Amino acid sequence: MGSSIHIVNVVGARPNFMKIAPLMKQYAKYSSEIEPVLLHTGQHYDDSMSRVFFSDLGIRQPDIDLGVGSGSHAEQTGKVMVGFEKALLKIRPELVVVVGDVNSTMACTIVAAKLNIPVAHVEAGLRSFDRTMPEEINRIVTDRLADLLFTTSEDANTNLTNEGIGEERIFFVGNTMIDSLLSLRHKFEAPGVRARLGLAEAPFVFVTIHRPSNVDERSTLAGICGALGRIQEHIQLFWPIHPRTKKMLTEYGLMSVLEKMTNLVVAEPISYLDSMALIASATMVLTDSGGIQEETTVLGIPCLTLRRNTERPVTVTEGTNELVGNDPDLIMERTMDVLRTGGKRGKTPKLWDGRAAERIVNVILERIPGINPVM
Repeated sequence: MGSSIHIVNVVGARPNFMKIAPLMKQYAKYSSEIEPVLLHTGQHYDDSMSRVFFSDLGIRQPDIDLGVGSGSHAEQTGKVMVGFEKALLKIRPELVVVVGDVNSTMACTIVAAKLNIPVAHVEAGLRSFDRTMPEEINRIVTDRLADLLFTTSEDANTNLTNEGIGEERIFFVGNTMIDSLLSLRHKFEAPGVRARLGLAEAPFVFVTIHRPSNVDERSTLAGICGALGRIQEHIQLFWPIHPRTKKMLTEYGLMSVLEKMTNLVVAEPISYLDSMALIASATMVLTDSGGIQEETTVLGIPCLTLRRNTERPVTVTEGTNELVGNDPDLIMERTMDVLRTGGKRGKTPKLWDGRAAERIVNVILERIPGINPVM
């Protein structure tokens, strides 16, 4: 293998791409020391949820695509493990880097750990303390097995320490998703995006909803749609609908409800640059996404999160985020409060400065030659 470090970098779903892109760019500065491999598990497999993001973020298409596609959690995890084991046995890297908390993150960590290949987890230590969320299980398992734990906030460090993980494995480095946001902010062009998507030149609310707790039960999803119907009487709404959400809206007969809302613009999933351009110019955001909680905090845009908990509490304690759950009346009430008052004023959390990838790669270069897998 020579003297360079072979690093397999795993992405599987749309939120992963923004987190891995800064690392791929940073590796390029160390071409003689690091040979990176970009592996896509194919957990998100259509262009709107996946490939367009690579061009948006300025990173190459994956070197390996496992193409696992959709399925139940068990089926998807199993397919990823089978495919990833074959890839690792062929490449034999010195390190596997996983990001975030999707099924691919946990599956690839388990495979690497069993092959005694060190694992680095980017965005480690986040906890919602809600094990009904599949992502929470993924976070806990990944962090228990990973050798290097790169955290985005000090509460994440505390969570890991409380779980008995040694401080020598924990590195507070900042947030690579914010690295992507800050490096590409000059490319955000809201006017052109608005015209292309049919969004009027007026104040608007950006909406994203996809979590099972919000879309898998008809009464809950209908209640959220009802709240949106009342809100759009006061301000324009823009909602790029996630494929999962669209499936459930159709199954529950709720698409006809949306069609009656004259001040709601519905769209297919949009690219990263389009999303960020619109979020940065929105009056506020209604979401259940983890990443958008962070992005709105840095952009200074009020965010109401339609969840009872969050694994990113720093966005609430320091940022512009507020948890409102999925009660329609509360969603309406808090939205109207934000429209009246301008919403929360926050600050950018510590180390969310665009240099997280730089710190991560420095640690990798220091630690990998002598690293020992966790026993």
